[in-house]
Amino acid sequence: MTGVWLIGARGSVATTAVAGCAAVTAGLHPPTGMVTETPPFADCGLPTLSSLVFGGHDTVECPLPKRAEQLAAGGVLPHGVPAAVRSELAAADAEIRMGGPRPGGTDADADAGGRSDEELIASFAADLRDFVRRRGLARAVVVNVASTEPLPAEGGGRLPASSLYAAAALRAGCPYVNFTPSTGLHHPALAAEAASSGLPYAGRDGKTGQTLLRSVLGPMFAQRALAVRSWSGTNLLGGGDGASLADPAAAAAKNAGKERALADTLGSAPEGEVHIDDVPSLGDWKTAWDHIAFDGFLGARMVLQTTWQGCDSALAAPLILDLARLLARSHELGLTGPSPSLGFYFKDPDPGSSSALGEQYGALVAFAERLRGAGV
Repeated sequence: MTGVWLIGARGSVATTAVAGCAAVTAGLHPPTGMVTETPPFADCGLPTLSSLVFGGHDTVECPLPKRAEQLAAGGVLPHGVPAAVRSELAAADAEIRMGGPRPGGTDADADAGGRSDEELIASFAADLRDFVRRRGLARAVVVNVASTEPLPAEGGGRLPASSLYAAAALRAGCPYVNFTPSTGLHHPALAAEAASSGLPYAGRDGKTGQTLLRSVLGPMFAQRALAVRSWSGTNLLGGGDGASLADPAAAAAKNAGKERALADTLGSAPEGEVHIDDVPSLGDWKTAWDHIAFDGFLGARMVLQTTWQGCDSALAAPLILDLARLLARSHELGLTGPSPSLGFYFKDPDPGSSSALGEQYGALVAFAERLRGAGV
């Protein structure tokens, strides 16, 4: 059995991942969106979906069965799924422990109940060890799917919440995935510990919508020698992500990955920027627009406009399951350090990864071959 410990375990993405895993395992729905369920990943030794055991940390108390009902009412989960997998949701909810401080909290000391960073890390690591021991797990993968936090100020005092959880993962001997733009393991204070941990870890900021499209279109323009003059975008979204990204500092952390993907694939950053607007009535749905101005032969001026409408939770959840399985297998085989082969999943992939989706997919398939060969 393999543990999946979710930071932000009662959020929309985590709830969708837990409910979706149960629904696919029960044969209620196909594994749409799960790359690890496609032919290149057969016989790679990945843990089965039925062997995944969920738990996590959160700072809210809404039970997972109730949260799943809310998501079904909003059209994120199919009607009937929350009732069909209620026992699995309740089992996962029983493994959720109180976290803190809240990402981006205005008073970290109050949020943390007066506990120091060291006390929080020790407490979170103890929760992880207890989870692995009680459930008889071979290992547990920690996946950060909490709300985006602002980038920490240089020379700041306390560690941000995401870095506290990341440090706890290292201390508990757990592989770690950062699916958010938050700092996590990228904090300088954790660099030495991450390097010496002997654990695999992966990425920052999951690539689910607008940047996924950018990582395809950017290489297209570069390969066809078309000069991109400007690339501007707008995101309209609601839910917890919309609320957290209404903070300009958190939005800046989110946009850094989007801009980096363009600069890497085009060779330089074009004019334009991405705007993020909180529209609470959209709930867990979002709309992303891109306006791309480019020059063709003899300076002919042209424009490409794209519209992406989707549900981030439904796009992210299968990737969470993919990454948990891939990191668990990596840990089983003794792989350590950053995972550039998993750059396919991230806006901000680990060093050594291309930013072009096609090249990233090729590296991911090659990694699957490596996993398969290790099991022979």
